[in-house]
Amino acid sequence: MGVIGVQLVVTMVMASVIQKIIPHYSFARWLLCSGSLRWYQHPTEDELRNLAGKQKGQKRKDRKYNGHIDNKPLTVPKDIDLQLETKYITEVDTLALHYFPEFQWLVDFTVAATVVYLITELYYSVAQPSGEMNISVVWSMLVLAFVVKILFSLTTHYFKLEEGGERSLCITFGFFFFVKAMAILIVTENYLEFGLETGFANFSDSALHFLEHQGLESQGPISKLTFKLILAILCALIGAFLTFPGLRLAQMHLDALNLTTGKFTQTLLHINFLSPLIMVLLWVKPITKDYIMNPTLGKDSLPLMAEQTYDTLRLWTIILMCALRLAMMRHHLQAYLNLAKKSVEQMKKEAGRISTVDLQKMVARVFYYLCVIALQYVAPLVMLLHTTLLLKTLGGHSWGFRSEEVPCTHQTDSVPTSAPIVPPAVEVGARASVAQLSVALVGLKAVFSPLLFRGLLSFFTWWIAACLFSTSLFGLFYHQYLMAA
Repeated sequence: MGVIGVQLVVTMVMASVIQKIIPHYSFARWLLCSGSLRWYQHPTEDELRNLAGKQKGQKRKDRKYNGHIDNKPLTVPKDIDLQLETKYITEVDTLALHYFPEFQWLVDFTVAATVVYLITELYYSVAQPSGEMNISVVWSMLVLAFVVKILFSLTTHYFKLEEGGERSLCITFGFFFFVKAMAILIVTENYLEFGLETGFANFSDSALHFLEHQGLESQGPISKLTFKLILAILCALIGAFLTFPGLRLAQMHLDALNLTTGKFTQTLLHINFLSPLIMVLLWVKPITKDYIMNPTLGKDSLPLMAEQTYDTLRLWTIILMCALRLAMMRHHLQAYLNLAKKSVEQMKKEAGRISTVDLQKMVARVFYYLCVIALQYVAPLVMLLHTTLLLKTLGGHSWGFRSEEVPCTHQTDSVPTSAPIVPPAVEVGARASVAQLSVALVGLKAVFSPLLFRGLLSFFTWWIAACLFSTSLFGLFYHQYLMAA
């Protein structure tokens, strides 16, 4: 492997940018504080007292029980004529938001990692280096690690709640997605074209051949049943993590449609909601690929595009859908912020009284959990984006609509034989160790071939989109029909 060189310089520069510049010019703060999002301020106790017809400074009556004074909380009628004041979100307001540091770090680090990826792709297309490790893979894997950590933190927060049923919902969806993953993994490649079977077979043969040349006796690294069981467990965890993001997306989608009057914006909102379904259909051969690769318009019909071109089109479709979801983010966040006004309007239709503290909490809670909702919206987007970028890089795809020669299959004869592993007698010490390590790394690179990564990353990209659409569809049904019943 060669020296990283240019990529190391890009990494060091981007690390300096993250440390010095991003704290002052943050894309995450710009998303929230650019003057397009308005939040509803909770009324003060004096305002509620005046609206209830009580004079300022009037003392509440305290009841005495056995010598103890019982301070009765101030209550107001639920049908009070309350009009909430709005205010644009500023940087000072974000200091009080829960999970704002996590939101800022995830968004800004994702932007930095994406910039590193773009520069690296440009470098590879111009210089075409050989033997270098693609440093953008490390950045993308770090992004995915941060996303999983944040989703895990949000899910554990729901598990800590004793009431509300969130814990049972997560467990139920986790088991549902485990069964669904087991069912998907037995579907043949004629229907779902991931390449898992081919990738696993290539991995097993290459690993067995590599272990034999290392002087180790083995029947293979892992059985197919164990491999699919591990995948199903990972799929169940991903599905449990994406349960509440999908349910929240459905509610924000309905509120955003009611908030928006323009037909064009409503169309974009519908496309944004259906975008995971479009991604899912891209890997269903009878619905998409077979009609493009083998059209039945006539007797001598030719394929409309090559297979490599279709793979490129699939990558670009996912990237465009992620860009659309980012563009629609503010519409969804504003729809969430309007829940404060919606809750007050719903309260006015009820009879009875409510304490001023409960009323203030009901309004303030919506704004203080804005970054939790923003993370639930952004995290699946980031997962899809960087899983797709890894699929392109590790899977040997191309961004151009042309056929590209990529060694995506592995020949067993290409694994170094045992002769180079044993160094000459003259090579001793450090030089012999370096030679052995180089040969071992070349062998491992042959074991973890682009064919294996193409199958795994295609499956996980499809699975993330499938989980997000399944949970959002269930949320749409719940909020549209069950809540209205």
